[in-house]
Amino acid sequence: MNRWVLGMIVIAVLAFGTVIGFNLFVNKKIDTALANLPEPVYPVTVEKLTPTVWPQSIKAIGFIEPHQGVSVSNEVAGIVTAINFENGQTVTDGTILVSLDSSVQQAQLKAEQVQLPSVRDDYNRLRKLYEERSVSQQSVESAQSKYESLQANIESLQATIAQREIKAPFDGLLGIRNVNLGQYVSAGTDIVRLEDLSVMRVRFSIPQSQLGAISIGQPITLTVEAYPGRVYNGKINAIEPVINAQTGLVNVQAELPNEDKSLRGGMFSEVSVALSNLDDQFVVPQTSIVFALYGNSVFVLDKKDNETRVRQVTVEVVQRDGANALVNGKLKFDDEVITTGILNLSNNSKVNVVPNPISLPDKLPQL
Repeated sequence: MNRWVLGMIVIAVLAFGTVIGFNLFVNKKIDTALANLPEPVYPVTVEKLTPTVWPQSIKAIGFIEPHQGVSVSNEVAGIVTAINFENGQTVTDGTILVSLDSSVQQAQLKAEQVQLPSVRDDYNRLRKLYEERSVSQQSVESAQSKYESLQANIESLQATIAQREIKAPFDGLLGIRNVNLGQYVSAGTDIVRLEDLSVMRVRFSIPQSQLGAISIGQPITLTVEAYPGRVYNGKINAIEPVINAQTGLVNVQAELPNEDKSLRGGMFSEVSVALSNLDDQFVVPQTSIVFALYGNSVFVLDKKDNETRVRQVTVEVVQRDGANALVNGKLKFDDEVITTGILNLSNNSKVNVVPNPISLPDKLPQL
């Protein structure tokens, strides 16, 4: 029995040893094969670093508002007797938009005006008699008081009637009316929106750290989603004198012409304030940057001993603009930076430069 157990143990040891030995043999062969493989050569495209002008700007999200805009409303309550405008109509200052019923006030005014000549004549007669010492001063003063009171009542009724004619306070474009003929409207009812679109304003906020870079009269450009590709030009006309204590931002307002009335109040826009350009800068395509938690880097072509390899250089990404980025690092002009094919690369990788169909412009367009 013991001899049989010993035999089984020997067989098991031999079996396991054979498997282990076979695996060691296979791994040895794999290592040998990998060691003898030719070094991979990766195809890449390159761009030569040249002194580039980098346009600087402050970018912000702005809110567009008209030069003047108001919801036209009534001061007094009444029934709408006339609507004198069409939706979307352009009106001038003083145009009567809506009339409210003023029949009662008109009747009262007529009654007061009828009495005015008689009261005025009585006052003038008593004043002449007083000069002749025929009546007392009290009688004259009483007649004068009655006359002036009647005049004041007439002016008050005229003002009340005028309040029942709602007029446009300035030239502009009307919106959609919110009242109907014969409707009773209480005081302060929103009748229609009126906007002066000849000149528009845009409000935006910038960090307090950039306050020293802007000034009154400084040019700005903006774009809106409604008109892709169109750029509007304006100038800064006001800077808030205080900084918001909660956000650390300062409000800025710019003014821009709007001859074709394309800009409307309430639009959001992308605002850009142009600053002084930076000359002789390192600008690379963003596709050439290896972004990593431990630091960003680019690969630079390194030719020596008839071999083309790459050298990894750590860089700081200062600013970005579209497909390009402004960087700082141990670079020099005429270095050739890898633009595509960086995913397979590591420091000292062997590469093969292939033609690049797209070249980085020597000078970026002005914003």
